[in-house]
Amino acid sequence: MEEERIRKLLSEVQNGQLSIDTAFQQLRSLPYENVADFARLDHHRAIRTGFPEVILAEGKTPDQVATIYNRLSTKNDRVLATRVSPEMYTTIRDLLPPETVYHPMPRLLILDRSDVTIRKEGIVVATGGTADMPVAEEAAMTAELMGNRVIRLYDVGVAGLHRLLDQAGTLQSARVIVVAAGMEGALASVVAGLVSAPVIAVPTSIGYGASFHGLAALLSMLNSCANGVAVVNIDNGFGAGTLAAMINRLGSAG
Repeated sequence: MEEERIRKLLSEVQNGQLSIDTAFQQLRSLPYENVADFARLDHHRAIRTGFPEVILAEGKTPDQVATIYNRLSTKNDRVLATRVSPEMYTTIRDLLPPETVYHPMPRLLILDRSDVTIRKEGIVVATGGTADMPVAEEAAMTAELMGNRVIRLYDVGVAGLHRLLDQAGTLQSARVIVVAAGMEGALASVVAGLVSAPVIAVPTSIGYGASFHGLAALLSMLNSCANGVAVVNIDNGFGAGTLAAMINRLGSAG
């Protein structure tokens, strides 16, 4: 949306419909917009990276999140806020654009006014267990908002390996696979040993005491003996979904 606005603006200047001074005033907010001295919104992000700036709601006040969300929605066809608690959503629900949808499991606020009709195939998101689904859904919905179709394979952990092997065909047809797993985090290594696609491993904070809130899974994934495994931070479904979308975009472009 921002790129279209710039092209329209330049065209209006070229055609004499808009003065240079007026156009300059409109372009001033492009590098970033200072919002109430608590945020500097990067309106160039979509032009540079292909997707607008994303809001991390955790640590912000409800009013700050609502203000930033609304400002981004005036300049972008897609807006994403992560780590939005149900309590925060209840507080700001009536302040948001009417098209906004809240997804409680992954704690995502999503506004999608894009006209994407054909989504890129190629992404699979898998979990070790049902308890890993909130992180996996954060990854899957992020990738979907970035224009991809995502196949979900949930609860296919190594404690019942036949559940995973039954999906070998789906895994082997993927361009990129996101694996979210807690406990000992072994699923990422097993999946990577079955496929030629890159595997993005997401350690989750699910597990008993000695899992150390995901640290055990993180170390297991970092020490994977399988090739082609990249690891994001604990519970970082958003980061995994973004990386998967970028890899899929490059892969499908070839």
